[in-house]
Amino acid sequence: MSNLQVRTDLALEAKESIADADDKMSGVHMEEYYMEEEDIHVTKVVIESRNAARMMGKPMGRYVTMEAPALVEPDDDYHREISECLAEILLDIIPDSGTEQSILVVGLGNREVTADALGPHVVDNLFITRHVVKTYGKAAYNCSHMNLVSSIEPGVMAKTGMETAEIVKGVVSETEPDTVIVIDALAARSTRRLNRTIQITDTGIQPGSGVGNHRNALTMESLGVPVIAIGVPTVVDAATIVSDAMDKILEGKCERVEYLGQFRSSFAELNNMYMTGKDIDSVIKRVSFTISEGINIAMDRAAGQMGE
Repeated sequence: MSNLQVRTDLALEAKESIADADDKMSGVHMEEYYMEEEDIHVTKVVIESRNAARMMGKPMGRYVTMEAPALVEPDDDYHREISECLAEILLDIIPDSGTEQSILVVGLGNREVTADALGPHVVDNLFITRHVVKTYGKAAYNCSHMNLVSSIEPGVMAKTGMETAEIVKGVVSETEPDTVIVIDALAARSTRRLNRTIQITDTGIQPGSGVGNHRNALTMESLGVPVIAIGVPTVVDAATIVSDAMDKILEGKCERVEYLGQFRSSFAELNNMYMTGKDIDSVIKRVSFTISEGINIAMDRAAGQMGE
């Protein structure tokens, strides 16, 4: 299905899609490692040139992808090992993470649409400190160093009548955070990465990008402060699934190749349909808690490093 444009929000998959054409594409640096005990595969993709960014369809910057198959499995500890790995990556990617900062966490998405409710659910489980420190000082937590964490769930434009970027810009202007962390659901190219992958990037994000509904971007350029985006692919383009299935049939030299080929022109109608898992409700609850714990651990460790 070469004539079908398959989309993905994962930089790793974008790199894989052009690997066959140019395996040594200049302007892209990639490294990976495997954490055997935790069963986490980490891949770092750095897009260093405008030409590479254009070819991959992604902004210049760093993209760190955690692939953790166990993320979809029930765990009484909500996968603490994954949260700790996420915390270490966040501390590495947040600018000046070793200094005291004000951090604003933005939970994007629609709480009433389960596959799009990742951001709001992450915000629900965060350890929010800004209001307490502003009122009572750091002594309220019996410490001398800590980050001020605040959060917002801006909702969707159909309910608010405002662009998400407009709301976040207003909050950033009023509260003046040092860094913004944005959480959103994404779309994957491969079903094997569905709900099993976490992408962290310093390039910001476009709200609604997971389903191709691009809104104004939340980036360093638009907000004036560094924007770290954390995303989990919760949906796959329906056309992608059908495309892959059809290609396998055609490669198998099915007797009805000509008949199946007639359907190629109709796949464009599937571009507005997205598929998710049947257990998405429990997955979102579990994955969102894992991410919120990762952020909480990162903030706690950063405070500990300040006191050393």
